[in-house]
Amino acid sequence: MPLPENNLLFGLAPRLTPEQREYVDAIFDYQLVMVNAKAGTGKTTLAVACAKILKKPLIYIFNPVQEAIMGFRPGTQSEKESIYHQPLIDALLEINENPVQCIYNEEVLANEAIRRKVSVKRVMDGIWCYPKSPLFLRGTNLKDMTIIIDECQNFTAIELRKIFTRVHDSCKVICIGHSGQTDIPSSKSGFVPYMEHFKDQPYCKIITLSKNFRGELANWADKFQTV
Repeated sequence: MPLPENNLLFGLAPRLTPEQREYVDAIFDYQLVMVNAKAGTGKTTLAVACAKILKKPLIYIFNPVQEAIMGFRPGTQSEKESIYHQPLIDALLEINENPVQCIYNEEVLANEAIRRKVSVKRVMDGIWCYPKSPLFLRGTNLKDMTIIIDECQNFTAIELRKIFTRVHDSCKVICIGHSGQTDIPSSKSGFVPYMEHFKDQPYCKIITLSKNFRGELANWADKFQTV
């Protein structure tokens, strides 16, 4: 599926590498895209840009790997989880979207409605990004939306199964991860096993991105072999 000519992926299209172009094309052409790529390759920014073009609500699923610690920190649940929204925020800024006006946050919306003396529904105009922890997905149905599962390498196979089994065929699913940078024991990660599980399905495309655009320091640091 070609990109809209009057859009050019928010100015990103002319700068895409062949690998990135394959990634973007796959998002439009396949229901499920699983991308295994190191940090700095643009995988989250390009996924969010495509989600904006697809014009469906974006469910951004993150994994609070410090879940036990989060439960004892001060603040509301939204405040505790907000640290995991930063990749989404950065991606929105890259495509010139205002995160405050795009990302659903119940507390922010309520305060803004009070300030403007209007209903919460009025304030929600323009909201299209909905961050979610997998902790709150049990019993839900995922229909007619674009789903980004970020830092997918930090999900266990059981957690990924809980997400995948709730997805209807009206959804696009983009799984973003890096098998070489897990925050949980690699043996517990479901990312690579699920790539193997899906790789031969006609609705799935497996993508690898290799170029880190952050610069020399970041690239050299990524070559360091950890135990």
